[in-house]
Amino acid sequence: MKSAIKEALNSGKDIPVGAVIVKNGEIIASSHNEKEVLSDVTAHAEILAIRKAEQKLGNWRLTDCEMYVTLEPCPMCAWAIIQSGIKAVYFGSYDSNYGALGSGIDLCKIANSKLKVYGGIMEEECNKLLDDYFKNMRKS
Repeated sequence: MKSAIKEALNSGKDIPVGAVIVKNGEIIASSHNEKEVLSDVTAHAEILAIRKAEQKLGNWRLTDCEMYVTLEPCPMCAWAIIQSGIKAVYFGSYDSNYGALGSGIDLCKIANSKLKVYGGIMEEECNKLLDDYFKNMRKS
């Protein structure tokens, strides 16, 4: 999770979310939110990390991989994670509004997925990233 938090700090004007994908204990892909920079609504940290992992492995199936992400994935990202076959997701901050792995909705149940989900990992640190970002946004 420390690597995901470090990645989130690169988000610039975007909401600070970082994601890393690990296979056999090694980080194979990492990314952060880039919606503003890329002018791309799909440029969430999780989607970008999945794309990088797919390129690295030469396969869209990420069945032996795990993802660490600072914020509970939204429906778009959760569905991509489920479809890619990632075996486990570890996230920091819960998202009661848009979280799709148990907080707002649980796409795992809808998809009858075997994805393992662990929330609240380094939650305090991940919440601080978001709190600081939104405090600064309100000031400007």
